Amino acid sequence: MLRSPLRSLRAVWEESLAPPLTRPGFANFIVIAVGWILTRGPHTVTEALVETQVAGRRHHEAFHRFFSRGTWDPDRLGLWVFWRIVAVFGDVGAVRIVIDDTLAPKKGPQVFGIGSHLDAVRSTKRQKIFCFGHCWGVLAVLVSVPFSTRTWALPVLFRLYRTHKDCERHGAAQRKKTQLAREMLDVFCSWVTDRRIELAADSAFCNDTVTHGLPERVVLFGAMRPDAVLTEMPPSAGHGSKGGRPRKRGRLLRKPEQIARDGRTPWQSTQATLYGRKTTVQFKTLCAQWYRATGTRLLRIVIVATDSGAMPYRVFFSFDPTLDRSHRTGDLCRPLGHRDLFSGSKTTARLRRLAGAKAGRRLARRSARRPALCHSRHLVRPGYLPYAHRRPARAPLVPAQGWPLLR
Repeated sequence: MLRSPLRSLRAVWEESLAPPLTRPGFANFIVIAVGWILTRGPHTVTEALVETQVAGRRHHEAFHRFFSRGTWDPDRLGLWVFWRIVAVFGDVGAVRIVIDDTLAPKKGPQVFGIGSHLDAVRSTKRQKIFCFGHCWGVLAVLVSVPFSTRTWALPVLFRLYRTHKDCERHGAAQRKKTQLAREMLDVFCSWVTDRRIELAADSAFCNDTVTHGLPERVVLFGAMRPDAVLTEMPPSAGHGSKGGRPRKRGRLLRKPEQIARDGRTPWQSTQATLYGRKTTVQFKTLCAQWYRATGTRLLRIVIVATDSGAMPYRVFFSFDPTLDRSHRTGDLCRPLGHRDLFSGSKTTARLRRLAGAKAGRRLARRSARRPALCHSRHLVRPGYLPYAHRRPARAPLVPAQGWPLLR
């Protein structure tokens, strides 16, 4: 019962993933990916070899070299995954993507690129929790699947963020998370040249580094600081205007926090989908410039009242000031909901640690810069999603596989 689905899945992989890989590399990928599907323990390369019964016939170093010395390019492989997503879900309308960072806990003094990072999942406003591991910048494509009411994020691009201390130790120049995000965004824009791209990001990625010089077809849905300085559009130059450089900003407006506390502007209500549920949202809206972060663009700004948490309201914006009321609040609340797609809940974090790839005590430099089994895990999804609604009434049970004594 189990061989037929895996055989069908291999056919999908051969169609969409074999071109960017060499023939030996693709054969090793099949072994690792199938072993990842079958295993119930730690998702390591050696555990995958045990589950596929390859451990006693081939040396594990050949499969570790798939990540450390393989000739395949993660960006090119991500391009083929994106084409597969487009083929499955269609190429009609705008392409919806998100950019965020996610933490993969790792341990070991010889692991390349490891550092101490803030664990946003376990941290609270009163207590900050730090964790050793890899911090990945991720660009994911948003898709709707038939078996879930929530939107799924399928990662296609990855970048490893390295701390200042680690870069100093290896004599490398440090690159900020926003610089890595802009690099991934530029790569994705080179893939999609004729369609509208709708990007969702939180406040950490809504700054001049990411937004400066973006193509007009890229529409950002982001989060804004409550104390952001807003201005009107500059007045058009008339015949009686003085000479000199044209103005880039108009007169100063009230800040979002002042508008939220102001009783003169009434609250409006609408229905929006947050975290998979329809919720009545109270909001205020206006159009203004946020020159410091987005330049001279005219933004649609929405101030949303929150019923729980330490923040009484959240502020969102969009590059598209023409959004009507029926789509305005639901679209602008995407940065509030996209956190759940990566690691916005403790349940998601526990599942990620359970199903994510585990690293050994040593992790080579080139292996660390590739998303390892995490990439393979997401490569399974585009091939599986078209058949997900055809699940059998009773799924086959896989017997638990013990770990050898040589572990």
